[in-house]
Amino acid sequence: MNYKILLLEDDFKLANEISQYFNSKGYPCNVAFDGMLLLKQRKQSSPDIYILDINVPQLNGLQVCRQIREDDKSTPILMLTAFGEVSDKVEALHLGADDYMVKPFHFDELFARVNALLRRSGSPQAEAEEIITIDDLVINSSQMQVTRADKIIELTPKEFKLLELLAKAKGRPVSKQTISEQVWDINFDTGGNTIEVYINFLRNKIDKGHPVKLINTRHGFGYYLKANN
Repeated sequence: MNYKILLLEDDFKLANEISQYFNSKGYPCNVAFDGMLLLKQRKQSSPDIYILDINVPQLNGLQVCRQIREDDKSTPILMLTAFGEVSDKVEALHLGADDYMVKPFHFDELFARVNALLRRSGSPQAEAEEIITIDDLVINSSQMQVTRADKIIELTPKEFKLLELLAKAKGRPVSKQTISEQVWDINFDTGGNTIEVYINFLRNKIDKGHPVKLINTRHGFGYYLKANN
């Protein structure tokens, strides 16, 4: 699922960095540089999550959060701001924000928090995407079942989660850091060879005996799932 992000940030350099980061993860990210512009864009872009800075021109992030919540109670809102006072955090949460991060921040933590909010929201888009097909590989996310050439492949929960992550990237390489955050946890030590071991497990179960190999490595970038002869 390519979750759509709508970002409110008036710092052009930071907005560009955040947008590029999420785009590289397969999450299309549109940017509004003031609050009025974001409220106009939201009706066209139908985002899956909002990331709102507070100190922006026109309407500030708190005012934007209030207006979003007037007609949208469910789409996650993450406040991202340089204001670290408890009162700002309390007001943001009172207005309906779901989470709060203070600048400066680490992009990987931002990504992890966005994914956590998306999981909790149980968005209709996420529930609708239950079947992923790549060549003759079929992944049923709701039933946690995998078949290739109509034969059931038995996977452990971790193997299934890793395969599903690669499949949802739609042919784009997934880095070890992203795998460690989403398949294990954010503190998982990527210095070992655990990820390589699990990739080999998948290759033995998914690709072995098939002329078309699906699990590929792009050195320096990560692993991807795509039919390669």
